[in-house]
Amino acid sequence: MTTFAVRPGSSRHLAGTGTLLRLALRRDRLTIPVWIAVNALMVLSMPGTLEGLYGTPSERAGLIRQMETNSSLRAMVGPVFGDSLGALTAWRVGVYAGALAAVMSLLVVVRHTRDEEESGRQELVASGTVGRRASLTAALLAAAVANAALALLVTAGLAGLGTTGALALGLGIAAVGMVFATTAAIVAQLTESARLARGLTAAVLGTAFVLRAAGDSGTDGGTSQAFGTEGGSSVLTWLSPLGWLEYLRPYADERWWVLALFAGAAALQGGAAYALAGRRDLGMSFLPTRPGPASGRLGSAGALAWRLQRGGVLGWSIGFFLAGVVYGGMTEGAADLVGDNDNARRIIERMGGQSGLTDAFLASMIGMLGLVAALYIVSSVLRLHGEETSGRAEPVLGHAVGRLRWAAGHLLIAFGGAALIMLLAGLGLAVGYGRQTGPILGACLAQLPAVWVVGGVAVLLHGALPRAAMAAWGVAGAVLLIGWVGPALDVPQAVLDVSPFGHLPKLPGGSMAWGPVSVLTGVAVVLVTAGLAGLRRRDMST
Repeated sequence: MTTFAVRPGSSRHLAGTGTLLRLALRRDRLTIPVWIAVNALMVLSMPGTLEGLYGTPSERAGLIRQMETNSSLRAMVGPVFGDSLGALTAWRVGVYAGALAAVMSLLVVVRHTRDEEESGRQELVASGTVGRRASLTAALLAAAVANAALALLVTAGLAGLGTTGALALGLGIAAVGMVFATTAAIVAQLTESARLARGLTAAVLGTAFVLRAAGDSGTDGGTSQAFGTEGGSSVLTWLSPLGWLEYLRPYADERWWVLALFAGAAALQGGAAYALAGRRDLGMSFLPTRPGPASGRLGSAGALAWRLQRGGVLGWSIGFFLAGVVYGGMTEGAADLVGDNDNARRIIERMGGQSGLTDAFLASMIGMLGLVAALYIVSSVLRLHGEETSGRAEPVLGHAVGRLRWAAGHLLIAFGGAALIMLLAGLGLAVGYGRQTGPILGACLAQLPAVWVVGGVAVLLHGALPRAAMAAWGVAGAVLLIGWVGPALDVPQAVLDVSPFGHLPKLPGGSMAWGPVSVLTGVAVVLVTAGLAGLRRRDMST
């Protein structure tokens, strides 16, 4: 990357990078390992699952035939390039592992760049012997360390299926993460808000996923032949870094030259980010922030909370509705894909209940959306923590606004927003599937008690143990891991029951169980009450 070329006197711009890198890794000593563990376990658990599902050559051949004709499933997970266990693993989880690495990377970079500037901590750091580009370099290096660790775990864990394929998949996942790390670095220079920086980078990731899905669902054979690929892809796939990961083709005649695309994109974006960082003042941005009205129009703490969180609610709402449409549209195709495969049917039924296969698939997809909704509620609740630690809560509480009233506005958005996004997911599923609107909406709303329990844990940690508030992400990650990987690994029911989602009724198709739903709702109420009591008694962070 030409940006790192040393010019006379240029080394001073990187002074203090090592110290800032150690600080960043220390601050993320919990969150980064959780992200790496969830991603790595998702990938490494897949070979055993696929071996149980498609253990014979005939079963694998049948899977490939189904994928060639099932465009909705191809849009979801991509084309299959080989029938080996390694190739099937890369097909099944490669795109999603890359997307998770991208999310991890963008969060790390934004936290240690724009978040630091917005909170005022970067100004204090910059007053010492710290170079102008040291914080950006440290943030990118922290993301690189995290992605390198993930690549190492994936490569070592899948080496038994073939070292070359394992290395290709590990490097590909890490490369996707670094591309979006540099994307976040650019956006962090353009925007003045860390929240907006995260949202815009996530929107770029969403666009990349949509482009890949649209390309993989197409049948542009000419483009496929031009690039030497199969699977009915189109040029749209090549516009997405997630598509590049597919066409690296781990375990299927690896195309190592695709890594040059990742390296080139990361170098160009990194160079742009460094150039922008050298042309702005600390705390400023290239996209001007729209000034507010001359006279204030926010009459309550709740209105302020809505102003702060409305962008996040809108983004999650759109994402859940579109995800519902996609999952609803592939419901019939999923039933055809499973066919007579007893093992696949058993996993889906374990996730979605013992009803008909279609209802079980819908229930499993709704359960997955519920698990993701737990991530939303944690992020929304922890907005309280961000407002407090940044000092922005102090001016609000300095007026005639009590702590509980201040917190209530954010919690209403967090818990009510979870209900909204699950309702929109249900509407999307109903639109995509074209039937069972009432049962699908009811099934989505039945996920809320478990989502609220995870949110209640976040409230409790923030209120009673503010220094451990970020551990709420670990709770959400553990719940996601249990719900996502547990049924496929056939773990004991006692392990599944550790998650609040393990106690929910399997809807649609199953019978409503009001007892567990009521208990979970009560647990959520107790957790929130205890958290607010702790917030009311303790000192505010400074």
